[in-house]
Amino acid sequence: MCNLYRMTKAPAEIARLFGAHNSAGANFAAEVYPGYPGLVVAEGEARVMSWGFPLALKGKHGQPLKPKAVNNAREDKVGTAFWRPSFERRRCLIPVTAWAEAEGIKGQMTRTWYSLAGEEVFAVAGLWRPTEEWGAAYSMVMVDGCPQMAEVHDRMPVVLARESWDQWLTGTPAEAFALCHTCPDELAVDRTAERWGAGRSAATSG
Repeated sequence: MCNLYRMTKAPAEIARLFGAHNSAGANFAAEVYPGYPGLVVAEGEARVMSWGFPLALKGKHGQPLKPKAVNNAREDKVGTAFWRPSFERRRCLIPVTAWAEAEGIKGQMTRTWYSLAGEEVFAVAGLWRPTEEWGAAYSMVMVDGCPQMAEVHDRMPVVLARESWDQWLTGTPAEAFALCHTCPDELAVDRTAERWGAGRSAATSG
């Protein structure tokens, strides 16, 4: 599953690349973590939303706790009650420069970054919905990992080819689900010495 990704392009550039109106009115970190804002393309606009659908939690005595950000949606679960309304009516594109996975032994894991070879930015399939807790929120759709990731993780985001962007956004649920498959294209892999638990970046885009 993806719990960290980079998006280093400015909102105006993303709007141009994706043929969308730029309505992003807030800053967001270049490294995006669950529960924090990120840029998505939805309803013809490049917009800032919170990464992760809020899941209500309760403590041992029934007291409400801070909601959990559910930032990944498995493709085999998009028909469940939690995801289905968004999958059927509110799909979005998530611009991504690269996503990270933790690699190594527990306590010493480092960041390994994956991106689409030859592309500065690509689109990941997303779902979104309005929430009372955090305003508009989005989640990535995940599928089985590709062979290049086999030693690190068995899941990866749905990477959409440029010619499939409109089908994901405006197609029927069946047409959109047909795009939920493992990326067949070559990935660029960047294994770093940076610890997985390193502090969140303060860098911003936009």
